[in-house]
Amino acid sequence: MGTVERIEAVADRVLKSHQSGNQLVVAVSAMSGETNRLIGLAYQIHDNPDLREMDVLVSTGEQVTIALLCMALHKRGVEARSYTGGQVRILTDNAHGKARIKEIDGHRMQSDLRAGRVVVVAGFQGMDEEGNITTLGRGGSDTTAVALAAALKADECQIYTDVDGVYTTDPRVVPDARRLDQITFEEMLEMASQGSKILQIRSVEFAGKYNVPLRVMSSFVDGPGTLISLEDNDQMEQPVVSGIAFNRDEAKLTIRGIPDQPGVAYKVLGAISEANIEIDVIVQNVAKDNSATMTFTVHRGDLKQAEALLKEIAADLGAIEVDSDDRIAKVSIVGVGMRSHAGVAARMFEALASEGINIQLITTSEIKITVVIEERYLELAVRALHSGFNLADDQTQKINC
Repeated sequence: MGTVERIEAVADRVLKSHQSGNQLVVAVSAMSGETNRLIGLAYQIHDNPDLREMDVLVSTGEQVTIALLCMALHKRGVEARSYTGGQVRILTDNAHGKARIKEIDGHRMQSDLRAGRVVVVAGFQGMDEEGNITTLGRGGSDTTAVALAAALKADECQIYTDVDGVYTTDPRVVPDARRLDQITFEEMLEMASQGSKILQIRSVEFAGKYNVPLRVMSSFVDGPGTLISLEDNDQMEQPVVSGIAFNRDEAKLTIRGIPDQPGVAYKVLGAISEANIEIDVIVQNVAKDNSATMTFTVHRGDLKQAEALLKEIAADLGAIEVDSDDRIAKVSIVGVGMRSHAGVAARMFEALASEGINIQLITTSEIKITVVIEERYLELAVRALHSGFNLADDQTQKINC
C-alpha cells in the first residue's frame, strides 16, 4: 500500500479474487512511511507524547488507505465498504500502543458479505470499552487480518507482503536461502518470536489458536507463497531444522550478588514486567557463597528504562553490581523435527565453534535452540548454521547420532 499505484494493484488483485466468487474481507495497513511520519510529528510537538493521543494520531494512516482502496474498487465496478477498527467493533483492552484484541463483532461484515460487497477494514487498530481508539503495535495489521479471519471462520487468511513466502532465513544474509512451501504454526511462532520480521508474533498466535490457515504471499509477483498450518502428523519424516531466525534489536542486563532465596527472581523480574517490558532469555547462576547472578535480555529500545529499574532493585536487594550490553544478537534454529532427532544442539555449537563464535547465553524449547552472541558475528553465525544444516538443499537434514 506504499503508493497510489500500489493501491491500484491491490484493487486489481481484489477484483480478480472477487470475480472468482470469493467473499473477501481486506485488512490494510497505512501507506509506506506514513506511521513513521506521524510519529515524527508527535515528537516535534512533545518529547513524551501521551499514549492515548498517539493512538488517535497514528491510527489515521489506515483510515486513508481503506478509503482509497474502496475508491479504487468502486472504479472497477466492485461494491466495497470501508470500516475503521472501532466501526467494525474490534474490541481491545486499554493498553495504548500495545493493545490486545478481546472480541470482534462480525455481524456488520457478514451482512455486507451476504450483499456481495468487499469489506475493507483498517488494520492495526481497535477500540476499548470506553470508546478510546487503540492500536495493536507495529505489524498489527497482520494481527487484525488473522483475528478477522478467525471471527468470520474464513477458509484462509492470506498475508501479502514484500516477500513471496517464508524462507529458511533472510535471503539478504544468505543468498541461497530457500522458500518453504509449508511450515507449522509452532515453527512460525518460534521464528516470529526470535526475530523473523515476516509476520507479527500475535498474528501467528491467533492463527494457531483458532486454526486459521495462513498463507504468506508476495504483493508484487504471483506464486503459491508459504502455507502456515497445523503439523501434518501423516508426514513420516520432518526436516530437523526448518529455518534460522535472528534478532539484532536485543540488549542484555546482568545483576550480580543477589541473595539465593525464594522470591528474589520475582523481585528482579516482576518490576520489569510490570513496566510492560518484555523479557526474553533468562539465565541464573548460584555461587558457593549462596549469592546469585541473573542475566536476561530485553528489546534494545527498552534497555534504558529496564536498566534504571534494575538499579533500583539492586539497591533494595543489596546486589553487588548491574551491567548492560547492547551489542548482542540472538540466533535461533527452529524445527519440529528436533523432537525426534538427537545431536541437534551439538551440531549447532560445532558450526559456531568452527567460525570462532563464542556463545554467551543458551535457551531451548522443544523445537528451538537460541544462542546469544556478539552482534558483530551475527551474519557469520547465520551463514554457518544455514550451511551446517544444509538448508539450501530441499532434503531432510541428517544428524549423526
